[in-house]
Amino acid sequence: MSIVCKTPGIGGGKSRLRPLLGVEMAQRLSACFIRDVAVALEAIPEGLGRQLYALFSPAGSEAVLRVLLPPPWTLVPRQEASVGTVLQASMAAFLADGHDCAIMVNGDSPTLPTAFVEQAIAALREPGDRVVLGPARDGGYYLVGLKRPHPRLFEDIAWSTPEVLACTLQRAEEIGLPVVMLPTWYDVDEPHDFLRLQAELSGQAPSRGAAVTSGPAHHTRAFLAAWTAAQAVAP
Repeated sequence: MSIVCKTPGIGGGKSRLRPLLGVEMAQRLSACFIRDVAVALEAIPEGLGRQLYALFSPAGSEAVLRVLLPPPWTLVPRQEASVGTVLQASMAAFLADGHDCAIMVNGDSPTLPTAFVEQAIAALREPGDRVVLGPARDGGYYLVGLKRPHPRLFEDIAWSTPEVLACTLQRAEEIGLPVVMLPTWYDVDEPHDFLRLQAELSGQAPSRGAAVTSGPAHHTRAFLAAWTAAQAVAP
């Protein structure tokens, strides 16, 4: 399993949230997101054979990211320019290393339930080939998992648009690859996503039913508590 992320303060820092939070606080929030997603993956039982990777950019920022992701996380710099090439090449590399399946999770969903990732593992270990996708509310996906390389799945995709998931489903249909869909979740990229996150962590979001429990997001909760307190006393 791998988190796909940019190193906060070097490779990224939630640029679309900077007008709302400021540069420094946006970078801190990005770091909280990465750590909370990591905690969600660390909660998967070792008995399932999970190994933890972070696919990160830019190359050379490993020392900074290592503070957030200490061992047993293995940090893997991503060199390719496009998202599709990164996912395609990284999936192929992980599977070539002998893993029975490879799962990529974005670093922007701090409340992601561990149970969703466990569902992905279970689906990929069923007989037969397939892709597992975790649809995001913005039209992309928060998780993709494969058990065999399928380069076409990542080609001709309008990355960073609301069409990502739809295009990916089209590619899967083209190559006859069965699709397993996980429950929908959300990324935090835009100010309205940030408001959704605040509502969820404050208990004000609409109930999704007893069957879905958000991840604890301890680091993000602490950030939001401190940020909200600071806003309350700001002139």
